[in-house]
Amino acid sequence: MSVSIDIAGLRPERLAVVPSPLAELGMALHAMSEPGHHPGLQGWVTGVTARLDPHLADRMCEADFLWRTTFSDLFLPYAGIPGGVLPGATLAEELDLLDKLTDEQFVNAALEFTCALPYATQAPDVLADEELRRRALELAAARGPQQLRFSQRLLEDPPRIRAWLRQFLEDCDETFFADAWSRLSHQLAADARHKTDLLRHKGLSEALTAVSPAVSVDESAGRITIDKLRQGHTVIKNSSLLLVPTSLGWPHLMVLHRHGWQPVVHYPAGSPGIAAPPPVDQLTLRMTALSHPVRMQLCRNLARSTYTTSELVQIHGMTAPEISRHLGVLKKAGLITTRRRGRYVLHQLDVAAVARLGSDFLEALLR
Repeated sequence: MSVSIDIAGLRPERLAVVPSPLAELGMALHAMSEPGHHPGLQGWVTGVTARLDPHLADRMCEADFLWRTTFSDLFLPYAGIPGGVLPGATLAEELDLLDKLTDEQFVNAALEFTCALPYATQAPDVLADEELRRRALELAAARGPQQLRFSQRLLEDPPRIRAWLRQFLEDCDETFFADAWSRLSHQLAADARHKTDLLRHKGLSEALTAVSPAVSVDESAGRITIDKLRQGHTVIKNSSLLLVPTSLGWPHLMVLHRHGWQPVVHYPAGSPGIAAPPPVDQLTLRMTALSHPVRMQLCRNLARSTYTTSELVQIHGMTAPEISRHLGVLKKAGLITTRRRGRYVLHQLDVAAVARLGSDFLEALLR
């Protein structure tokens, strides 16, 4: 399984390596919402969270589905603007780019993790399609009343939510992110210069391979392949390819391949490991449970968010009994947890348990 990018005809000057303050703020919010994904940041997350104003913390929970699973394409808005726009030098500049997305682009990207809209093909306009709106709200309801309320407001009044999100991000910048960015930006700029030098002096393949061991380049075929537990494909055509480094993002290696948007590879500038050997008495049971490709796919979904059985049925195109059987195997192995919210039963991966199996597998799930 992999995500591939057709780069036939890509000229070196159409590939840029540029840090993005808005993308890094998105990763900061993600790390604060899912500290289990980022054990190396627990000290930073604890310190920031302890100092948060309660009102800002409440607002952070209102739309956390935009950054809890990984983070929304809204944090890479320049990719949605025609003409090969680059990230801004400041957060304010990038928020101005976010304002340039159409309401349809904004809403479709915001509902990516709720509505299961088509990603690599042309998606219908959820603002104009009543059936799609109904389905989006039904899926949001499975994730709790807070996400349902936010999704309702998003669909009813996109400009209001856009203004709310901008103000929220500006308040995050003032409260904690500006200080973090003043330290992180130097490291990211240095990494961008290094990758750019590799591109100029050693070529495309060398520069892209340096991004991550999971990235490979076949220049004769004009294709980049990113090894991930998902399928995807996009074509450069007349656009550019952006490489955006992150200091807070390990182990996530994200590939934006949304239809009609500029491809972006958002990669960790450093990749520390997780040192936690798995208990021998659990290894056989858990590795057997993970030996099936469908269960590995389920783990990838459940590592990012909670899902109901019906949502997993829709995502994987299988029957409810089949999905339930695979979930049962994973639960027996102690790899997933379940909890009830009203009439919904939500399943989620036990990230700590998976981490004990080894960092290579966890990285593959979260990449």
